[in-house]
Amino acid sequence: MAVILNIETSTEVCSAALTAEGMVLCHNEDFQGRNHAALLSGFVKRCLDHAREHEMKLDAVAVSLGPGSYTGLRIGLSEAKGLAYALDIPLIGVSTLQLLAVHAMFNADLDPDVLLAPMIDARRMEVYTAVYDFALQEIMKPQPLILDESSYSEELAQAKVAFFGNGSEKARKVITSPDAIFIPDVVPLASDMIALAERSYARREFIDLAYSTPEYLKDFQAIKPKPRF
Repeated sequence: MAVILNIETSTEVCSAALTAEGMVLCHNEDFQGRNHAALLSGFVKRCLDHAREHEMKLDAVAVSLGPGSYTGLRIGLSEAKGLAYALDIPLIGVSTLQLLAVHAMFNADLDPDVLLAPMIDARRMEVYTAVYDFALQEIMKPQPLILDESSYSEELAQAKVAFFGNGSEKARKVITSPDAIFIPDVVPLASDMIALAERSYARREFIDLAYSTPEYLKDFQAIKPKPRF
């Protein structure tokens, strides 16, 4: 199995993990806020030091591509690109929504017929979301979605739907179906990237070092500063 350095910076959590053979060998996380620029390089160095101390050769770098925070995603991808280029190893891109779905799949007590709806917080009542089955087949394609009482009605008519991620509290306020399941405290972490990153490595599904970009799902909207006078 490949030795992979995993980087995740799509939300307020910043994390990095060294993985191999389905195991997490070294990991660092910070849940305190958007300190990615200050923390990520140190987290990565600890993982690289662990690999060096155990005479392990890094085979690839995997990075969460989003959707999520514009700034966080840029920081993570820049770090991953720089490492992959310097070490002359491939770069793997991981969907943040699929990453959340994998966490719920492996850690929550869910029936395999339940649909998985990861949600990443956006502005106001908007989230970035998708719906997957347990094979990670898309039932609803990744998209920005403004939540209301009719959101996910088609999916809830088919099966129970599990909602999770830092946007799910918004959904709880408007989705009242008895077939809606809400799973708390699910955040994207580098240590959960193992299955997706190893699958991509085995399939040789790598992304371009020069031209790959984060999966924002919508254009950046800058906020105009208020006039001072």
